[in-house]
Amino acid sequence: MQGILRRWVAIPVALAIAALLLSGCGYNQIQQKDEAVTAGWSEVLNQYQRRADLIPNLVNTVKGYAAHEQQVLTAVTEARAKVSQINVNADDAASLAQYQAAQGELSQALGRLMMVTENYPNLKADASFLNLQTQLEGTENRITVARGRYIQLVQDYNTYIRQFPVNLTAMVFGHKTKPNFTVENEAQIQQAPSVDFGAPAPTQPAPQPAPAPANG
Repeated sequence: MQGILRRWVAIPVALAIAALLLSGCGYNQIQQKDEAVTAGWSEVLNQYQRRADLIPNLVNTVKGYAAHEQQVLTAVTEARAKVSQINVNADDAASLAQYQAAQGELSQALGRLMMVTENYPNLKADASFLNLQTQLEGTENRITVARGRYIQLVQDYNTYIRQFPVNLTAMVFGHKTKPNFTVENEAQIQQAPSVDFGAPAPTQPAPQPAPAPANG
């Protein structure tokens, strides 16, 4: 009987020791950082979906004033459809790269569409268009913020699980480094730019004339 009691006492003690060892080796922190990455990815998807939801109304509104701009309108619609067909897996580098490329194509198509609207003053004065433009600009900024935060979360997670002795815990429990978005300008992940599709392109300063050669 005493042997049985000793075994029952030993089990929770062993579990407590194992928990302490795992905590000391970063197991809990790995779980927390992994969950933070998952939450960050959900926010990225939410903001991209918000943009996708705005596009049909935007295209229809522009079409009402610029129906003959069919090529630009079709490009936006097709780019949106291409994104929607991708079943992205954020843990797969190839899948994430494909998704990022498709979203980039959609951004470019939207940029060309908004440039076309500059040629239609009546469209730019339309209340529905102005509302959609404001929503789109805000969404683009939120996408930038969400992407930037996700990039930082993945970088933090990847750096953490490479450190000793956390890397041993990660290896035992099958935690691997995660692929990430690529960033051309690191400053983009620090501050979201102000997106204004309607703003004219900044003028470049005129080149200064070369100084006259000194008289010998």
